[in-house]
Amino acid sequence: ALVEGAKRQKTPNEIALSIVLSGLTIIFLLAVTTLKFFAAYSGNAAGQDLSQVVTIPVLIALLVCLIPTTIGGLLSAIGISGMDRLIRRNVIATSGRAVEAAGDIDVLLLDKTGTITLGNRMASDFIPAPGVTAETLAEAAQLSSLADETAEGRSIVVLAKDKYALRAKDLAPQLAKFIEFSATTRMSGVDIAVSSESPARAIRKGAGDAIRKYVESLGGQFPQGVQDSVDTVAKQGGTPLVVAEGNRALGVIHLKDIVKGGIKERFNELRKMGIKTVMITGDNPLTAAAIAAEAGVDDFMAQATPEMKLQRIRDEQAAGHLIAMTGDGTNDAPALAQADVGVAMNSGTQAAREAGNMVDLDSNPTKLIEIVEIGKQLLMTRGSLTTFSVANDVAKYFAILPAIFGSLYAVQGAKSGPLEALNVMGLSSPQSAILSAVIFNALVIVALIPLSLKGVKYQALGAASILRRNLLIYGLGGLVVPFVGIKLIDLIVSSLGLA
Repeated sequence: ALVEGAKRQKTPNEIALSIVLSGLTIIFLLAVTTLKFFAAYSGNAAGQDLSQVVTIPVLIALLVCLIPTTIGGLLSAIGISGMDRLIRRNVIATSGRAVEAAGDIDVLLLDKTGTITLGNRMASDFIPAPGVTAETLAEAAQLSSLADETAEGRSIVVLAKDKYALRAKDLAPQLAKFIEFSATTRMSGVDIAVSSESPARAIRKGAGDAIRKYVESLGGQFPQGVQDSVDTVAKQGGTPLVVAEGNRALGVIHLKDIVKGGIKERFNELRKMGIKTVMITGDNPLTAAAIAAEAGVDDFMAQATPEMKLQRIRDEQAAGHLIAMTGDGTNDAPALAQADVGVAMNSGTQAAREAGNMVDLDSNPTKLIEIVEIGKQLLMTRGSLTTFSVANDVAKYFAILPAIFGSLYAVQGAKSGPLEALNVMGLSSPQSAILSAVIFNALVIVALIPLSLKGVKYQALGAASILRRNLLIYGLGGLVVPFVGIKLIDLIVSSLGLA
């Protein structure tokens, strides 16, 4: 139900580009439509007949030249190039729109384990509760981890064996019932019956607050000494797992993890790009705060549940932000479906892969940062070519119209009138001007395909700097290139006698 209720929003750039292209098309359509009436009025005023110059085919050709066909024709190539760059990094995108959305992302939700840290948390110590021996804690921790196939689960079994010579026991299936970890309960464990007649030993290990609720629900008390141990481990940046048997807390397992090298520098780069990073973890707030400070993220969510992730995404989107996140479990599916960019791990569940709009074949959560950078490059390429396309259209408008109306108000016997002075390009004739513009319009799309596929080099600059760069290179270039290109084509067309 949560997945079905999740809906992705359109990106701001997607909306802005649609408005710009639609607006320009309407403006040029009105300009071309009124041109027929303007030509008739001007011809009557000058005592000339322009009906043979400003014909319906000429107006259609002029409209084709003026509307933003360049960027329209290149959008698909830009989208395909973005998907191709992702495929080279073993990431499959379900659509080009997903890649475009990555360029608009301004909030990254990152799982701590495997993305920010190395993800191989290992048990390093057993800290018993007051009145409990370390061997008793180690034995209970080992029993609760026998069916735990995660790296941390295996490390608990190994630590108990190495430190206290406790051998892993072969529990009879009919006497043992293993409790799998779930994001809801945030604990796992085992129920062991010594015999079919004797009551079971209920051993649980999990987050401190989850075990506290479990112990208190059975009528027990959570010792202050155990809480102090939890806080100490958390302040050191470790992950505390509390072990309990029945209504009695036995102590804490200290799990150590290491923040990845260079991750802080990556987050600084993202910050320069205006992207906020949020670390998501099931750890308690103290551990989360210590890891967040070391990694350099902007914010964190501790003791996160699937519902909390989904609500955080909706809150950020309601504030106008676009969100990207990774996930691999069924409980991540609602958040993946809601996020603007949801990257599912290939090693994850079918539900997660179907909910996301990208799948990482290598199951490497850190690729989310690369995906955002590819999206930014795609966005920059589209922005640069849009600037070039708009400048092209403006240049073509002022290049063609003087050639069409150059003969207006000409004295008897003269081929050109005073408006010919506006024909700075010296185009041969109105017919040659239109034909040259149509040919140029087709050639420029073909010429820009390699650039749209290669992409404009991305630099981590602010919006103002990128705008200045685009206006200088692609805006100025878009104004100059049509004048040069149309003039060269006009010379060829007139020399061949085609118009």
